[in-house]
Amino acid sequence: MAFANVGTLGTQPGQRDELVAILTRLNRDLSDAGCVLYEVGINPDEPDTVFVAEIWESAQAHQGSLQLESVRAAIAEAMPLLTGQMGGNQFTVVGSPLRA
Repeated sequence: MAFANVGTLGTQPGQRDELVAILTRLNRDLSDAGCVLYEVGINPDEPDTVFVAEIWESAQAHQGSLQLESVRAAIAEAMPLLTGQMGGNQFTVVGSPLRA
């Protein structure tokens, strides 16, 4: 079953766009690791927050991606931009009206 991770990342004031640039950088390793969807968004009402929605083939694929060198490098680059305020949910995807 697919695994979803939907959350928010709080950024240091004025650092949102830099974090978005890191998170949206092309990384083919993610799809090779089992990432089906990785969407990054912003909300003008929350200028220091980045929203991320991920769908993975499995929870194990998501965990395994955290060991990829490209992912570890992106995390290291992003860490100074973050406040530590994170929110969200993880869940098992049970279906969708968009596919059979």
